[in-house]
Amino acid sequence: MSLNTKITEVTDRINSRSQISRDAYMTRMHAARDQGPRRAHLSCSNQAHAYAAMGDDKTALATKPTGNIGIVTAYNDMLSAHQPFEHYPELIRRAARDVGGTAQVAGGVPAMCDGVTQGQPGMELSLFSRDVIAMAAGVALSHNVFDSTVYLGVCDKIVPGLVMAAATFGYLPAVFLPAGPMLSGMPNDQKAKVRQQFASGEVDRNVLMRAEMNSYHGPGTCTFYGTANSNQMLMEFMGLHLPGATFVNPGTPLREALTIAGAQRALKISALGDSYIPTCDILDSRSFVNGIIGLMATGGSPNLLLHLIAMARSAGVLLDLQDFSDLSAVIPLIARVYPNGLADINQFHAAGGLGFIIAELLDAGLLHADTQTIAGIGLEYYTQEPALQGEKLIWEDGARKSINEHIVRPVANPFQSTGGVVRLSGNLGTGVMKVSAVAEERRIIEAPIRVFQEQSEVTKAFQANELQGDLVIVVRFQGPKANGMPELHGLVPLLAVMQDRGQKVALVTDGRMSGASGKVPTAIHVSPEAQDGGLIGRLLDGDIVRVDAISGTLNVVGDTVLDRPLAKIDLSKNAFGCGRELFEIMRNAVGPADAGAISL
Repeated sequence: MSLNTKITEVTDRINSRSQISRDAYMTRMHAARDQGPRRAHLSCSNQAHAYAAMGDDKTALATKPTGNIGIVTAYNDMLSAHQPFEHYPELIRRAARDVGGTAQVAGGVPAMCDGVTQGQPGMELSLFSRDVIAMAAGVALSHNVFDSTVYLGVCDKIVPGLVMAAATFGYLPAVFLPAGPMLSGMPNDQKAKVRQQFASGEVDRNVLMRAEMNSYHGPGTCTFYGTANSNQMLMEFMGLHLPGATFVNPGTPLREALTIAGAQRALKISALGDSYIPTCDILDSRSFVNGIIGLMATGGSPNLLLHLIAMARSAGVLLDLQDFSDLSAVIPLIARVYPNGLADINQFHAAGGLGFIIAELLDAGLLHADTQTIAGIGLEYYTQEPALQGEKLIWEDGARKSINEHIVRPVANPFQSTGGVVRLSGNLGTGVMKVSAVAEERRIIEAPIRVFQEQSEVTKAFQANELQGDLVIVVRFQGPKANGMPELHGLVPLLAVMQDRGQKVALVTDGRMSGASGKVPTAIHVSPEAQDGGLIGRLLDGDIVRVDAISGTLNVVGDTVLDRPLAKIDLSKNAFGCGRELFEIMRNAVGPADAGAISL
């Protein structure tokens, strides 16, 4: 089927907007490519330092025209999603040797868990860690001894930062190797119910702790469809994973076979292999449009609006929020995974998963079908799924029919006719809302506001029974310039309690919400932020705000707000402790949320 005209229109608009930056980027990549293998330009002393610890691989590195993989790893065993990466480097080295190549760990990058830092000072470093990861990966690859790259990362800021680095070194091929989701534990809706019960005082902390431990219980990504799993979806839609590799559980023979195959594919697509596919050829405007479409069709995390803009810029592609909004208008929501539904990510994968979703969108003309991927030209590869035939890894046709239409549906019978994210704009600025889990009757609210400067103040007001009636809660000075734009996910349970007891409630903030944010309408990423002079910084208790996700508007009612002075707030407490003092330069340099909150 021919490509949807709106997708063509948006892609053409991106290409026009990006022409100068993209041409300059590709000129740099071609110049780097034309220099040939990087090791050839190093002195004997340079190379000796790089190979000194490589044992039996020394001879191959020094004398053979075979590829050398640079492994960039985000391993630590505090992140359940990254714990499986502990043993990947040795597996990759063995896989490389089996086909005559070599592999070295080029370097490690930091990887923090937003689940650990939610509501804590460390969350104020989280968004900036994306740019730190990109820079750290840049340091790792700066040694210029690599012919191809493998990236080991899964979670929230890690994949975006690694993609930014992969784009910067876009003359090298890049294969992203996932670790997969943990096995299903306590159902996510039951966990959410216990959180709400704790927020309302119905259960004690011991009950809450048991529920949390039963939910997050083993290696792998969390099983809800938050930012980590949205990242993984993107890597498949954008062609940086092997087909069908995304949601295979850790510690399984298939997971190991895919890791081996990914390493060997990285060598095959290097300039010394027989099918050179540099990353710059993959990360073009069509690839990013496909990523946005995947986000909309599956109801993915709104954090990816920030990250896709930042990732694309690293490849000379300029996205803006209007692109997301226009694509959302023509992309149906055809997946329901918690918090958008009851199923977890394992159940989504079993019901047909990404292969089914991609096949449906391709058949409907809702994806660029001819993009370059690490598997070859064409997203058709990604309608297949991997399997083991004895010890041999094969790919076979994936599901062409939903196994469970409560979880995935065909384009002809979607959960809703438009995508999972809506751009909002009005006199309060621009923002976004994840609507895939918000009931249609709750997508418009006009009500008096209560203004808070941090989420702990909201919790105290809730516990004091001050938050009564229909209400728009405004939490400001939470943007990137103010304090690094922490997620305000701790507000989700109490907002849900308010909504469940019959109140019409919404949240408006210049901060972020987790990809796990659910059924309460939340206008997030409001720009300009309060610290940057945005109108959100002039609001007072009792002002009337209208949040309308149907028409895509975000307004304060009345003109008197415009003449008020900006609220004054002491942000010095956000400048020190838990490493925050090290990030002052990033708070001062960061751009607005609607431009990706980039500090580089």
